[in-house]
Amino acid sequence: MTGTLYGVGVGPGDPELMTVKAWRLISTTDVIAYLCANGKDSTARDIAKPFIADGTIEIAIDMPMRVEREPGEEAYDKGSAAIAAALDSGKNVVMLCEGDPFFYGSFMYIFERLATKYKTIVIPGVTSIAAAAAAIGQPLVGRNDMLKVLPATLPEDKLHFELATAQAVAIIKVGRHFGKVKLILAELGLLSKAIAVQNATHENQKITAVENIEGDTLPYFTTIIVSAK
Repeated sequence: MTGTLYGVGVGPGDPELMTVKAWRLISTTDVIAYLCANGKDSTARDIAKPFIADGTIEIAIDMPMRVEREPGEEAYDKGSAAIAAALDSGKNVVMLCEGDPFFYGSFMYIFERLATKYKTIVIPGVTSIAAAAAAIGQPLVGRNDMLKVLPATLPEDKLHFELATAQAVAIIKVGRHFGKVKLILAELGLLSKAIAVQNATHENQKITAVENIEGDTLPYFTTIIVSAK
């Protein structure tokens, strides 16, 4: 019998925002897997750390953070092979994923490689967008309002168009693209409606009005909420 693969969302940062099901699976699994950006510590593992039992086997997938897709694809191939080997030996594997596994989550790339070969179960988690809205005490949308989720990595013209035609917006993957985002928000008269939440629910969470932020870069784990009102 082969093991079961679980894609587990660990939430945005605060371990107490992890679901009971995620906690149970993490604390009882044979093997955990997670990404390490550029070989450094894993944010997902740091969130789940309080619940990882001694003796749990760990598969750390070294993910080079580059614009080119090939190094990342190779890392997912290698990680999938290591996970498959554990599953073939009869062990259950929990793949940790920040936020939700299927909402811009890294697990989806493992899923597409292994889900047709092994029993795979996805456990949803709290997203950074929900966490950011809660942190600033501002509903995302209500009644007939529509919410757009926009990666800051979009080309400038595409991002401008999507922002210009939106009621309410959550901008993710801000990082080195902040300067571009701020410029577009200013052009559209939206600066006063935009709030940036850095590292939502982490101990170093920071909430700042976008119009008061200088410089062109913010942490990668920054969400900008643009109000519909």
